[in-house]
Amino acid sequence: MEVTNDFVVLCLPPPSEDDLLFTEKKNLLSRKTIDLNFRVRVSLTHEEATHILDLIVQAARILHLNEIELYFIGDHESGMLNPRNELESLNLILFVINSLLPGAQADEVGVLLMLQAETINMIKCVGAKCDGGIITEEGNSDAEDRLLQWGQDHGVKTKLQLAHFEGAGRGAVASEDVVIGETVLEIPESLLICDNDVYKSDMFDIMEMSGINDETMLLLWSMREISNPKSKFKAYFEALPTEFNTGLSFGIIALTNLEGTLLVEEILQAKEHLRNEYEALQCKLLSNHPEVFEKELYTWECYLWACELWYSNSMKVVFSDGKLKTCLVPIAGFLNHSLVPHILNYGRVDSATKSLKLRVSRPCMRGEQCYLSYGNFSSSHLVTFYGFFLKGDNFYDVIPLDFDTPQTGCGDWSTHMVQGTWLSRSKDPHSYGLPDPLLSYLRTTLKDDDVGSSTQIPGHTDLTTETERAVLEMIISIFDPMMKNLDMPDDDDGSENPSWDVTLAMDFKARQKIIISSVLQSCYGGLQLLDGIESSNAS
Repeated sequence: MEVTNDFVVLCLPPPSEDDLLFTEKKNLLSRKTIDLNFRVRVSLTHEEATHILDLIVQAARILHLNEIELYFIGDHESGMLNPRNELESLNLILFVINSLLPGAQADEVGVLLMLQAETINMIKCVGAKCDGGIITEEGNSDAEDRLLQWGQDHGVKTKLQLAHFEGAGRGAVASEDVVIGETVLEIPESLLICDNDVYKSDMFDIMEMSGINDETMLLLWSMREISNPKSKFKAYFEALPTEFNTGLSFGIIALTNLEGTLLVEEILQAKEHLRNEYEALQCKLLSNHPEVFEKELYTWECYLWACELWYSNSMKVVFSDGKLKTCLVPIAGFLNHSLVPHILNYGRVDSATKSLKLRVSRPCMRGEQCYLSYGNFSSSHLVTFYGFFLKGDNFYDVIPLDFDTPQTGCGDWSTHMVQGTWLSRSKDPHSYGLPDPLLSYLRTTLKDDDVGSSTQIPGHTDLTTETERAVLEMIISIFDPMMKNLDMPDDDDGSENPSWDVTLAMDFKARQKIIISSVLQSCYGGLQLLDGIESSNAS
């Protein structure tokens, strides 16, 4: 901390050079003339402290942008982008403030505490509207009780209780009030299921000689381990569901309902890949070693179940030896995902305690469902590999666009996408709710060279109605056929209560229609705007 002339200098860390978006973030900070060092006067009023905190938060938001967020944010007015980015940003600021407090002088403590309190209040506001879900079952099953007892016997420390929630299945609630930064679940490194367990098994040498990669080894090992009565992880495997109900298990009717969406291709390609992998394993390994890979344990159904287990429950964790491993984390894997999670960062084992500590980034009150972020995933990814998607605005629900024309003079973006236009942050009516990189690319590609006959857009010296019309009509030509495909009648299974996969498919399709409809409505609204400009110019 630096103190000069009654000022405290609060410094945010610069973007890491290891960050793949390092250059883009540096450029955005520069364009917005945002410094990462903030001079905070120790005699600030509450109103002044709130103002400078807003500036600090703007900088922190940029530091925590991911690629999709950076694509859509542009240079538009700052504000909360989405809960994930906001919680990351506010927790960074809180960390910096808390690190200054122990060494602060008496006259500095007041303003730091004021900033701390306001930051905590902003964090609470982010989660204020999050629905914790309705508990349908207070008690645990015998298998869940055995899992919790097994964890406790092996050093797990938790402030969570398992519960069942309407529409979401199993999850966890806080057994006591948990404050920001507090550990809600601590799991010894020895309980993380990873390749170390495979290396100790009698299967390893055979799989290694057959050239099987580590991730496939984990699949094959878990297919047998789940039936091992002496398994160290018996309590965990017994608590797992017999079916995961992900998109990989969708039936024909559900897939038919997804016609016209990119999700149907994603699921079909994933299923084909898994089937090919399984058949290759049969020829290369399973049929050659029946004494190790017992036929009844290695059916296609068992293989698909194991794939769904690892897709939906595995986590990437850096172990105490510094190695990044894919692992299953008992108990933690039962927490549900949310757009406004409590637990954001949990990917590194604490080297001092040799345990994985899950800390909350926003408060979780006793009896409240505690959410864990699975990652910045689109609804299509969540459906395919987890078997659900979230209600509400998922910032990562984007529709990618594929253009044949080379990208020239259009900034740093080589690929383009759209999201629901209601999420746009631009106040310029000629952004049409569409992202700047996409508009820049299309305007460059479709630019009208006959400037003399073009009508200039008021307030935009570089835009003409002719080029804008071509841009909007191009986008309409892409999305209008998509909408017509999605408008085809749904195909249910003939029952009053459609199966889980058909219901999920129809709900996802309805969500896609909302996004595409918003793009089309924005484009048609833009054409009306251009008509008005041309009419005004003609008169």
